[in-house]
Amino acid sequence: MVRVPFHYVDLRAFSYETEDEARVESALRTFLPEEFEVERAESRGHHGDRIVVRSARVERADGVRHVLAQVAAAPDYDRIFEELDDRITDNCELFLRFDKQAAFRGEVRLGEGITFRAKVEAYPAKREAALENAREALEDVRGEADGGSD
Repeated sequence: MVRVPFHYVDLRAFSYETEDEARVESALRTFLPEEFEVERAESRGHHGDRIVVRSARVERADGVRHVLAQVAAAPDYDRIFEELDDRITDNCELFLRFDKQAAFRGEVRLGEGITFRAKVEAYPAKREAALENAREALEDVRGEADGGSD
């Protein structure tokens, strides 16, 4: 079983006035374990239009593993791995963005609409340690997704 060196994973998507809120939640659920709670917050845009923010924080190791397995299934997973150095901040956070329309269809692709932020465990809390831990975890989850072959 893959070790999970992440404190949590946050997923967030906006539902704009012209979008179906249920479809946006469905897109977000593509990444989440079954029956996972999705929070809802309502806001207003610059011109007074309604914006609904759907979000979920996954903290338990099994849930984080599930989210990472979804990421590993992305056809552009190699690109994620290659760009890892650019995707981890000095605060030990991994940022990705996924295509909301593709996620609604059950597909995981890099794009716009769903924000993925994961806090990477690193002791000491340095970017280099976070990068190494994230790289190892993503290699492991890919190996597990491929049936354990390296």
